[in-house]
Amino acid sequence: MTEAEDAGDAGPDETTGEPEGPEATPLLTPADGVPELAVTADQILAAAELLVSGHGPFAIDAERASGFRYSNRAYLIQIRRAGAGSVLIDPVNHGEDPMMVMAPLADVLDTDEWILHAADQDLPCLAELGMVPPQLYDTELAGRLAGFDRVNLAAMVQRLLGLQLMKGHGAADWSKRPLPDDWLNYAALDVEVLLELREAVAAELEAQGKTRWAAEEFEHLRTYVAAPTRRDRWRRTSGIHKVKNPRTLAAVRELWTTRDHIAQRRDIAPGRILPDAAIISAATADPDTVEKLVALPVFGGSRQRRSAGVWLEALARARVTEDVPSASEPVTGPPPAVRWSRRKPEAAERLDRVRAGLAELSQRVSVPAENLLTPDLVRRLVWDWQPVSHADKAIDAFLAEAGARPWQRELTVPVLTEALTAVDAPSTEDAPTS
Repeated sequence: MTEAEDAGDAGPDETTGEPEGPEATPLLTPADGVPELAVTADQILAAAELLVSGHGPFAIDAERASGFRYSNRAYLIQIRRAGAGSVLIDPVNHGEDPMMVMAPLADVLDTDEWILHAADQDLPCLAELGMVPPQLYDTELAGRLAGFDRVNLAAMVQRLLGLQLMKGHGAADWSKRPLPDDWLNYAALDVEVLLELREAVAAELEAQGKTRWAAEEFEHLRTYVAAPTRRDRWRRTSGIHKVKNPRTLAAVRELWTTRDHIAQRRDIAPGRILPDAAIISAATADPDTVEKLVALPVFGGSRQRRSAGVWLEALARARVTEDVPSASEPVTGPPPAVRWSRRKPEAAERLDRVRAGLAELSQRVSVPAENLLTPDLVRRLVWDWQPVSHADKAIDAFLAEAGARPWQRELTVPVLTEALTAVDAPSTEDAPTS
């Protein structure tokens, strides 16, 4: 659970300052108390056996240490099942093969549906432990499809169940050991209401005629495998847009790569080794002595002084490398939309019409436009569009190949066809006179 889903996001409406819906009942502790943390292999086996005694789907959550650790591994797993209650699992410190210790748990979880909130955040770290859902229900995604303005866990629990999750520890360092009791209480509450929340939001979707849409989205999310990206990770350094000189970019790359190696080896979040702002500052100033380096912000601290030689070596490599990066990344898709009007005005016109049509559709079906079709997919379609016969079939084939689900295509193909063919049709001013 990340800070975005933290219970602290519940409260007054952001525009009116008034509470959302009726006053909620605070949920302070799990109904059955906080379960004992399962740490050893025997305890984890016992937790798995307890879950076997229950029935129905599993409510699941995982806590990571984003911002503290380099890895995205799970440091705590919470599971709840009707008839069995909740279990808390410590998945770390199990030697070279934690998957073997987790195998009994993975076997149990393979028997029924998983319920998660913002599943895309937790599925990767659970898969690292050999846990993959046979079926999936994502309550956050369900909330988006239902048209809810706020889909963090606390807001949805308050809206649909009348309960208030209190501000918790979503952004805490979950790699800390031992885990404090109040953290475990917070973690147990995250799955305390997921079973009921799933039923409530499913009823909402059924009433709106969107049950099939949700099922297609959940299955896509469950089976989705991201395509490998060729983008240079170092180019994501915050503030890099200010750097235009290729040699300075080489310095950013060397500093970033050095930091990344240190962070990975020590399993510490890169920003805690050296902030992005310090990388940009050092690359721009290009100091060649310890004195010049420590005169820069951040580098004057005692920790950075001790590492001064490491950063100076990285800067020295950047000065002599023959592999100087270009000022911009090679473009593998359409340029940013803000440049379209200058580079390809007809595409800009098409994009305006398509966006307007999708915005109207979004309002009509109460689904965010980005859930109807991803903005990147829309841009790729529009940028390369050429007038063809049977435009609707061509658009549908393009969307299907790109992974758009049937419900998305059913809704958007007519809108896209109308927008794209309207742009392509000759205007009456250009029509030949008799």
